[in-house]
Amino acid sequence: MSTLTSASYPRKAALLGVCFMLLGCFMFSVNDAMGKWLVGTYSVGQVLLLRSVSALLLLAPFVLRARPGSIVRPARPGLHVLRAAGSAMETGFFYWALSYLPLANVMTFYLAGPIYVTALSALILKERVGWVRWSAVLIGFGGVLIALGPDLASAGWPALIAVAGSFCYALLMITTRILAGAGETTLITWQTVAALMFGALLAPMQWVTPSAFDLGFLFLLGIVAMAAHSAVNRSLLLAPASTVVPYQYTLIVWALLFGAVFFDETPRVSMLVGAAIITASGVFIFLREQRLKAGVTAEGAAGMVGAPDDVQVPRAKD
Repeated sequence: MSTLTSASYPRKAALLGVCFMLLGCFMFSVNDAMGKWLVGTYSVGQVLLLRSVSALLLLAPFVLRARPGSIVRPARPGLHVLRAAGSAMETGFFYWALSYLPLANVMTFYLAGPIYVTALSALILKERVGWVRWSAVLIGFGGVLIALGPDLASAGWPALIAVAGSFCYALLMITTRILAGAGETTLITWQTVAALMFGALLAPMQWVTPSAFDLGFLFLLGIVAMAAHSAVNRSLLLAPASTVVPYQYTLIVWALLFGAVFFDETPRVSMLVGAAIITASGVFIFLREQRLKAGVTAEGAAGMVGAPDDVQVPRAKD
């Protein structure tokens, strides 16, 4: 029998990690397409409510296995409330925008979220961001403006809702970084409960009694989302982030495909150009940050003091 060498094991683990990331992105895209179909009949509040109920049913065993007290009363509860509110708002804005805009349009705006995170990290977290990444941020913003294109004139506020949702998504990522040591079960439980509360508040205003088939579809929405999160997390456990995270931009490919096949959507040229610029900027920023962090780690191991310009110094528990 052949045995795995120390070199072949990391390669196979990395390949498996890429496969899990691609699977997770596919399931997120399926979830998004299902959501777009559902908001054609049901209100955003109703979709959020029933989606969150099914997600909490799946979460229940993990909550019980963990320490429920630590989940209900975590450290820094104010930040957890802020993060959960940002999560509920970005999900609500996402589905709201989907009810008016093509799937690829909304996904393009949301993929700009990591670009906003870099800018907000400098403004809110006071992290050092040099001119190279600031240039990429500005180019990414330019991509957003190109992607908006005629939408501001034809669709108007729905396009701005998608952009606002992407900023809420960036807020979610920023607060997640700050609360990195809180534990995945705690973070997911808080954001799921917030979405449920948000949905419960809005759902009665436009309640439509679902058929048995649609009810199953609404519950399936939460199950698919949880499975997608699990696949992405498994990917990050198997392979370095620098290897697998860039594959998240396959989301735009699936959005274009599902939009064309299921919703008869044809993307504008300006949307495709903007999506390409946003993707290139996002991948560049991510790889740049990974390289700089690796440089800081290498210098620390060599006993060097300080960090070069444009380095985002990783915090404890990051």
